[in-house]
Amino acid sequence: MGLNRDVSLATGLRYKGKGPMLTFVLHRIGGLGIAIFVGTHILSSVLGGSVGQALNAIYESWIFQIFVFFCAMFHAVNGLRITILDLWPNLLEYQREAIWVEWAVFIPLYAIAVFVIISNGLAG
Repeated sequence: MGLNRDVSLATGLRYKGKGPMLTFVLHRIGGLGIAIFVGTHILSSVLGGSVGQALNAIYESWIFQIFVFFCAMFHAVNGLRITILDLWPNLLEYQREAIWVEWAVFIPLYAIAVFVIISNGLAG
């Protein structure tokens, strides 16, 4: 007999998976953010005119750039962690430590990038 996987939304939202669950959710959000950026970019070039210019204004804004950079960078760093753990399965017992290393790499790099994006955005 198989596992019972009928989990309600309320039960799923109460799940306290901590680090691994957070990286799982952020990885999915990152992929979605990248897809939104690419879709916006393609639509702006295909539609052109005033609609294209409005879409360009959206993805050229520094707030959107901060979001897209978060999505792309987290997706890449988390994907690298997943790849390393897949290539060396003996490291799976250190999954939580690998997540801490991931955050230790991601946070300073992202902070520097946000500083540069905001500086350029405020400079005009």
